[in-house]
Amino acid sequence: MEEHKKEKRYSRVYDQLAVLVKKSHNQQARMATVVAVLHHKMDHFFWTGFYMIDQGEMTVNVYQGPVACQILEKNKGVCWASYNRKETLVVEDVHQFPGHIACDSRSNSEIVVPFKNREGEILGVLDIDSKEKAAFSAVDAGWLEKILQLIIL
Repeated sequence: MEEHKKEKRYSRVYDQLAVLVKKSHNQQARMATVVAVLHHKMDHFFWTGFYMIDQGEMTVNVYQGPVACQILEKNKGVCWASYNRKETLVVEDVHQFPGHIACDSRSNSEIVVPFKNREGEILGVLDIDSKEKAAFSAVDAGWLEKILQLIIL
C-alpha cells in the first residue's frame, strides 16, 4: 500500500478506535476492539494480536488470523526482541531474522510494538504479520504506537 494512502487509512482507523474504546473501561475489551478493527481495515495485515507477559512467559492473548503459537520460546524471535529492546521493530523479511519463530509459514514480514501501562512498564507486545515482504514501514510504527495509547486505562 502506498504510504500516503496508508497514512490516511490509519488516520480514519484511529478516529474510529478513539470513539469505540471509550465504551469500555476493560483493557481486554479495548485490546480486542483494536485488534478486530486493525485486522479488518488494514489490507496488508495477515495476523494481528497481542502477546502478553504471563508469569515470565510470552503468551498469546486476543488476536485475529490463523491459529497462533500459544507460548513463544523465551528470548527468541521478533516479539521477544521488541520486548527486550523496549522498541518497535519492523522486519521486512522474517525469514532473515535470527531466531524467527514461524507460527505460520505464510508470514513474510512483521511489526512488533511494545504495549506499556501508564507507568511505562511493558506488559506485552502488539504483533502483526503480513504475507507480503516489506509490508510495514515507519508509518505503521508511528500509528500503531499512537493507537496502543488508546487502550491504556
